[in-house]
Parts: sequence; structure tokens; C-alpha cells
Amino acid sequence: MVTATGVFFHYQQGERLKDFPQALETILERDDVFLYDALYPAKPKSSFDLEPIAQEALCEVHTPEMIGRVKATGNYEGALYSAAGTVAAATRICSGEITNAFVFTGYGDHHAGSTFFGGGCYFNGAALAISEVRRKFPITRFAIIDTDAHHGDGTWELFENDREVLYLCLCTGNSREHNSNVNIHVPPHTTDSHYCALAREALERWVPDFHPELIFWNWGYDGTTGEYGDMGLTPELHLRLAAQIKQLARETCSGRLIIVLCGGSRRDLARFLIPRMIKALIS
Repeated sequence: MVTATGVFFHYQQGERLKDFPQALETILERDDVFLYDALYPAKPKSSFDLEPIAQEALCEVHTPEMIGRVKATGNYEGALYSAAGTVAAATRICSGEITNAFVFTGYGDHHAGSTFFGGGCYFNGAALAISEVRRKFPITRFAIIDTDAHHGDGTWELFENDREVLYLCLCTGNSREHNSNVNIHVPPHTTDSHYCALAREALERWVPDFHPELIFWNWGYDGTTGEYGDMGLTPELHLRLAAQIKQLARETCSGRLIIVLCGGSRRDLARFLIPRMIKALIS
């Protein structure tokens, strides 16, 4: 299968992404990789520009009152461009412009529900993307795989009664199921092998029979040893998951996969992992 990969980036404050996009220089030189960049001063040359989300589109997922509270935090622009990357990745994949994508975010999204936000999350990028795709394309079925160390209470709330979205979360929260929402308990301290076994069992059980047309992967590296959500995992665990989930996307939805950067704070881990995660999409 010939693939084209989109990298969606915007400039943001904080330590963890200070090495980017420079750390992607050799990757971005490839003919099958396209950089979509936000409209910031002195930005590097990019294939396409990234535009923010319209207010009307935000209101399809979040209440106006919540949007107003996000604006009051002072993080509105960063949150908007974080979510805009996920929306743009989804629409460009569904139009056939690219096959898969990696989305840089300054702020996460899985703790953002219809009326609430927290934990460094302000807008739910996957939910906004699904709303936009449903409006523009004849695509209705989606899967969201969440391997951030923490439970995505916002994503759970938004899709709790939507039977055309599978939300599969592996985290330290309790195991439970409701409609197409599934939470798989992962012990607070585990090993790569045990985590991979849990992930493989959950993915094989739930995803193929659901027949998603597009897969979002909320990828957090915060469960890595030395991170704030330390679960005892090594950096190599994430690369094993990337190979597994990419193959699953190939088998279920023609490779349509969006990796959305979520939790994680260490700059050294970001520099080590992110280029390798993007290379996994390309290979």
C-alpha cells in the first residue's frame, strides 16, 4: 500500500516540544510526508497551512458557556490549534489527500467533554473531527483508541450514547462497558509484555467487528518510566503499539489512522519517540 503521511504542527509554549519541528528535518524532506503548519510568524516552510476551527463548529461539540471559560484561561489559541490539527488531519484523510497523520498538540483533548474540561485538555479534537467528517463525507463509523495513562472522561461522556463511535480506553481506571464505550483496566505498575497483551486482546476483540472507517489514536507517553503517570513502561512499548495499531488500521479501514499526541512532559522522551512514531506511520 502506498501511503502519504501528514504531520500537523503548531508552535506552542512549554518544554516538551522545544526540539520540534527541527527534530523532524530528515522526515519532512521525504516526498510522501506533508507538513501542515499553523499561521505563526517565522514558521518553517510547509506544504499547507493549518487554519483554526470556526466558532460554529466548536459549538457542535462544546457549549458556548464552556468555550467562554476556555477563552478566560488564556490558553484558547493553543487549544484551538491543537484541536484544529486533528480536524484537519481527519478531513484530509477522508478526502484522499493523505493516508494517515500525526498531530502535535499543545493541549490534550480527552478530558474535555460537552460542558467541562481539565487536566490540560480544553477542546476535544477527536469529537470535533468526527463532527466535521460526518458533515462533509459519507463516513459514519469511527474508533478512538486511548492509551494515555489516564481515563478520558470527556471522550467517554461525549460518545457514551453514540453507537457509531467505539471508544476503547486502556488506563488505570476501572474496567467497564457501556454501549460502544469500553474501558480496560491496566494496573498502575505493569510491564511492556503485560500491557501489550492487554492491548492486543482488547483491540482484536473490539475493533475489527466494529468496522470503523477511521481510527483516532490518543497516544500519551505519560505512562513511561520517569513520567508523571509512570506505569513502569519503557519507550519501546510505544513503538510496539504503533506497529500493532497501524496494522490494525490497514486491516480494518485502509490504513486511515490519526495519532494524536496527548499526555507526556519529558523533552528527552518526546525527541526520542515522536520521530519514531511518525516513521512507523510512513513505513
